Amino acid sequence: MTDPWTYEKAGVSIDRKSSAIESLVGELTYRRVGDGQNVRMSGLFASLIDYGDEYLTLATDGVGTKLLVAQALGKWDTVGIDCVAMNVNDTICVNAEPISFVDYVAIADPDGKVTRDIGIGLNRGAEMSNMDIVGGEIAVLPEIVRMPDLSGTCLGRVKKDRVITGSSCESGDLVVALKSSGVHSNGLTLARKVFESAGIGLGEKTSGISGTVGENLLEPTEIYVKEVLGITSRHEVHGLVDITGGGLRNLLRMRKGLRYVIDDPIGPAPIFKKIQELGSVSEKEMYQTFNMSMGFMLIAPAGEAEQIVSENRNAKVVGRVEEGAGVLMEPGNLVYDHY
Repeated sequence: MTDPWTYEKAGVSIDRKSSAIESLVGELTYRRVGDGQNVRMSGLFASLIDYGDEYLTLATDGVGTKLLVAQALGKWDTVGIDCVAMNVNDTICVNAEPISFVDYVAIADPDGKVTRDIGIGLNRGAEMSNMDIVGGEIAVLPEIVRMPDLSGTCLGRVKKDRVITGSSCESGDLVVALKSSGVHSNGLTLARKVFESAGIGLGEKTSGISGTVGENLLEPTEIYVKEVLGITSRHEVHGLVDITGGGLRNLLRMRKGLRYVIDDPIGPAPIFKKIQELGSVSEKEMYQTFNMSMGFMLIAPAGEAEQIVSENRNAKVVGRVEEGAGVLMEPGNLVYDHY
C-alpha cells in the first residue's frame, strides 16, 4: 500500500503558506493618512476601506495550478470564470457588491488564441457577477514563466450598516452550505498528483466519475454573487465564508470563542470520492484541502437559516454554532483548531 497523499506531500504546505503570509504582512506597517484608510480587522476575505458612508473592498486571487489542466486539455475559455469567481466570492464575504475588476496575465509567448479564450471566460464571469472589467495587464515574461498565469483584483462596495464580518456569530446559529460546482480552484496540485500517481491521465476516463478526469477538474468555480447578496438582502446573516484554500478551516475566520460544528455535510461529489480513494487521502486532509461540495457557507440565526434553505434548493443546513473553539466535523470528531 502506498503512503497516503497529503497536500504537503504534493508540494503545498498550508501551514508554511500561513507562516509566509505572516512574515510578509508583518512588514506592512505604514498606514495611510487621510480619507480611504484601511479598516484594521483580521480574518476578512476582502479588505475594507473607509470611504464616507460606504466601505470599498479589495480582493485579489488567481487560478493556480488549474491552469496546468487547461494547458493539458488545450482549453482556456473557462479559466477566466475561475479568476473572477475566486475574487468575487471573497468580496461577497463582507456583503459587498463587486463592481469593477482588473486582470493580470503573465505569458512567455503571446498567443492570440489563448488570450482570446481567457477573455471569453473573464467576460462570462463578469456577466455572472454584474461587474465591469475596467482594465488589466498582459506581461510577456519569457525568462520567468513557461506558460500563462492568470490572476485578478476585484473592487466592491458595501454600505457601512450592511457590512457582515462574522463578529455577530453566536451560539445557537446554524451553518448553511451552498453546493459547489466541483473542485473549484483549490487543491488542484493534490488532485493532479493523485491521478498522475495512479497512472490516470487528464484526458482519460475512470470508474466512478462521468467524463474525463480533466473535464471534471476544469469545471468552472461557482459564482455565488447573486445568490448570496439576494439572501443577505432578505435575511439576517451573521457570517459569510468562502470555502477555498484551507477548506473548513476557513470557518475559523469567524468570531472567536465559538465552535463551528459540521454534523450533516453535503455528500461529496464523485470527483472528491475518487481523489480520496486513489490517494488514500484521510478524511481530515480532504476537508481542509477541498470544498467537498460545500463551496460557500452562511451562518445565520436558526429561523433565518431554515427559511434560507426553503428558498434556495442549492442550500442545506450542515451544522451549528456552539460555545467552545475551533471547527468540529462529526462524525469522526475531526478537529481544526488553527487557520
